Amino acid sequence: MTTISSRGRRRAPSRIGRAAGKAAALQKPRVILALLLLLALTSVMLLYGYLRAEVGGDQRVRTGASSSDVPDEILDGGPILTFRGGQATTVSVPDKTIALTFDDGPNPTWTPQVLKILEEYDVPGTFFVVGSMVSRYPGIVKDMVEQGNEVGIHTFTHVDLSYQSQARVTREMTQTQLALAGAAGITTTLFRAPYSSETDAIDNYSWPVYKELGEDGYTSVFVDTDSDDWKRPGVSKIIKWATPEDGEGASVLFHDAGGERSQTIAALPKYIEKMKAAGYTFTTISGAMAEQTGAGSTGGNGIPGAGLAAASPLQAAHRQATGVTLYEGKALIAAVTLAEWTVPALSVGLMVVGVAVMGRFGMMLVLARRHHRRRNRRRFSWGPTVTRPVSVIVPAYNEKECIANTLESLAKSTHPIEILVVDDGSTDGTSQIARDAAERLGMTNVRVLRQENAGKPAALNHGVRSARHDIVVMMDGDTVFEPDAVHQLVQPFADPKVGAVAGNAKVGNRDTVIGAWQHIEYVMGFNLDRRMYDLLRCMPTIPGAIGAFRRDAVLEAGGMSEDTLAEDTDITIAMHRAGWQVVYQEHAKAWTEAPGSLKQLWSQRYRWSYGTMQALWKHRKSLTDKGPSGRFGRVGMPLVVLFQIVTPVFAPLIDVFTLYSMIFIDFRAALLAWLAVLCVQLVCAAYAFRLDREKYRYLLMMPLQQLAYRQMMYLVLIHSCVTALTGGRLRWQKLKRTGEVGTPAGVS
Repeated sequence: MTTISSRGRRRAPSRIGRAAGKAAALQKPRVILALLLLLALTSVMLLYGYLRAEVGGDQRVRTGASSSDVPDEILDGGPILTFRGGQATTVSVPDKTIALTFDDGPNPTWTPQVLKILEEYDVPGTFFVVGSMVSRYPGIVKDMVEQGNEVGIHTFTHVDLSYQSQARVTREMTQTQLALAGAAGITTTLFRAPYSSETDAIDNYSWPVYKELGEDGYTSVFVDTDSDDWKRPGVSKIIKWATPEDGEGASVLFHDAGGERSQTIAALPKYIEKMKAAGYTFTTISGAMAEQTGAGSTGGNGIPGAGLAAASPLQAAHRQATGVTLYEGKALIAAVTLAEWTVPALSVGLMVVGVAVMGRFGMMLVLARRHHRRRNRRRFSWGPTVTRPVSVIVPAYNEKECIANTLESLAKSTHPIEILVVDDGSTDGTSQIARDAAERLGMTNVRVLRQENAGKPAALNHGVRSARHDIVVMMDGDTVFEPDAVHQLVQPFADPKVGAVAGNAKVGNRDTVIGAWQHIEYVMGFNLDRRMYDLLRCMPTIPGAIGAFRRDAVLEAGGMSEDTLAEDTDITIAMHRAGWQVVYQEHAKAWTEAPGSLKQLWSQRYRWSYGTMQALWKHRKSLTDKGPSGRFGRVGMPLVVLFQIVTPVFAPLIDVFTLYSMIFIDFRAALLAWLAVLCVQLVCAAYAFRLDREKYRYLLMMPLQQLAYRQMMYLVLIHSCVTALTGGRLRWQKLKRTGEVGTPAGVS
């Protein structure tokens, strides 16, 4: 009994086969995991932007609005507004009493200095904190509460609530409560609105907000005297403006964040000393309310943890956070901590990737130009012209659509060749089609070899062992050669140090959108890269579509290995490690049929990228190889890892940050930056097209390629990385062919 693999190969059931089947079943979850990783990255960035008011930020501040709907007793009342029993009431700070209040914190630079001063003078303060800052610096808030200070809410993102919907107001308050719960294990009933001042500034737009919050149990706190320290007027003026008149009590406003606060830090000790000398005492907002009313702060219907009394009357507004509120708060702090570490790290990664990408472009341009000029000089020669016959090996599995075209192109070869079609257990009559085509074309140099289905490496090895000549050319069964391709390809073997030669593979079916994208990639990415690697003498891959080897060198290396899915990369690195030179022959051109659908393209590139990772891991010891055989490990391995794995994996950061900046920060600047990078890529692509004498019209597809095709390649690579990290084993997948790529003359 036999089983059929996804490529249609017959294999006996085995533990390896069953394991491969299980691994294949895991591929879909790995794709989902790759997508989830990108979603997680996006979520972290959005949270980071929300913390800094880049996402959902609103800089509007209302001024000059009427207050006709606000009761006069509120406009003329004290700085503490409560709604006990649904009735609006104001409370004043007792005479000779100062309630020090600080807005906009916590700040890692200024808030600890304020706390130190308050501790030294044994003075409590009430800090109206911004939730986003609390979630970023939870330790400061914990110290603040443990020191005996009181905290209130100053919204989560410091927005003018009079412009916001009821849902946004609720979210601003709830998120700040959660931040306090996660940071210090408490919630609070105190609130101060951003951009508020004295009660006479309440207008018809903010009044409904205060009433809604009052119904929820919040006490809104305003000011009697404002130090205006945010204006940085100087220490003496800060002290003067913060001093109440005629022994009156006051809610005094300072800022411990929101800007440079060195003047505040300098003024605060002097202010405390001055007020103490004048007979003033210091308290919190809750303390002031207790003195005036004989009770603590309002209970707080709807406030998480309401009803759990605080230990100190100076912190009567605090409620112990428990249950879901506490755990959600800790989860928020953990998420923010992750974002605070991740996004800056990603920003550094973005700079590194940006430098690497631009450096790669620069290297490709400079080295490709040098390579072109060196190889196309009139005096350049590999040595005596190679005219001896060579063997062309065509591994074929179910290639009925393409094999005839392949043989027809080889029939026009200007170099003497023998052709070995190795049928790897085809079920569609590939062997007979090959024989019929050879007979029809009068080709007496064709041998058709059949074997049980064993895979492409086995088919190539069969061909190498059966070859009659010392140079073997390997090609795919869906590829067609130009008439002089074989002759050009084998000329570098005039140099006895050359062990393998990479040809110039080109996309034949380029008249579709997907084909055009791959055409750009082949010309710009693959062939421009090969020029660079050739000049550096560390070519990582000889393409399966067109490559040539010394037969003995392949056999000495153990033949084409089945250890990886990228047998072409595997054998290329093995040739380097054996001390052979591997070069690129740009004039040897072959036309291959690229995948015609996104699904097939995903399968092919997934196999390529995963196979490359396997090959690099297999040859990791090349890093310690000595002498000429270690050049690939010293130069090629780092470049391949950097340019083909690390940089592409992190390259989405460029697009993610660009999109993020366009939506939330500065659309024009972000767009211009993206267009600048695109222009650099266009310049590289145009130069590559010039070197290959390709038509520039295909470059019109490049912007769309950057928006769609490139993103897919990112996902493929991430998918491959996930597979590699989870120890998956990917099977070879047969791509559907149409045979539309004919002779080179038909695809120019």
